[in-house]
Amino acid sequence: MNASVIGKKIKTLRESKNISREDFANAVKISLSALSMYETGQRIPRDEVKLRIARFLNTTIEELFFTN
Repeated sequence: MNASVIGKKIKTLRESKNISREDFANAVKISLSALSMYETGQRIPRDEVKLRIARFLNTTIEELFFTN
């Protein structure tokens, strides 16, 4: 899966749960700039960050990062 699709999924799930960028970044222990790069498809999270994101969004890594 490409970075753009992953970024859109992260942003869509975050927004659907009404979570601010700041709260999300703090909860998954990443910087706002890292979150911005993930959501805009400029970068794909490292594996340990993928796990924290999936857990926080109450989904699986497979669903978030490996399905269309």
